[in-house]
Amino acid sequence: MKKVILVDENDNPIGEEEKIKAHEEGKLHRCFSILVFNSKGDLLIQKRAKSKYHSGGLWSNTCCSHPLTKDIEKEAKERLNEEIGFACDVKEAFGFIYNLKVGKLYEHEFNHVLTGVFDGDPKPNTEEAEDWKWVSPEELKTDISLHSEKYTPWFKLIFQKIEKDKKMI
Repeated sequence: MKKVILVDENDNPIGEEEKIKAHEEGKLHRCFSILVFNSKGDLLIQKRAKSKYHSGGLWSNTCCSHPLTKDIEKEAKERLNEEIGFACDVKEAFGFIYNLKVGKLYEHEFNHVLTGVFDGDPKPNTEEAEDWKWVSPEELKTDISLHSEKYTPWFKLIFQKIEKDKKMI
């Protein structure tokens, strides 16, 4: 049974909960989202496997998960390798809270957004990601505006933040 770390609005741990239960009850918990760019500035996005417990078949950021320790960068790097099939250094760019209804579940998360750079082709675990592509921020902005339903809701929020603040583009 996978657990998540429950946190307060300042990301201070306040307990643990079973992952699905936390999502069913909308409890605020810690997560991370990784955005990997190549040296040309393109972003690697993945199409979540249809078998995922939510948002299957939607395009999203390079990788995301729920850390179980304080060493989020180490766990993010490990998860990137498990899910997408390569490793690269990652560093935290920013964090924010969101509360989104996704089907019958809630994504109420304190999201640590990390970035990395990688030039190459991933070898994704097909149980996690069914497809991937490199896309320029300009192409992504256009596609999200035309086909918003093809993207995960948290990824659209992250992209909106980096687009608005020009944090990584």
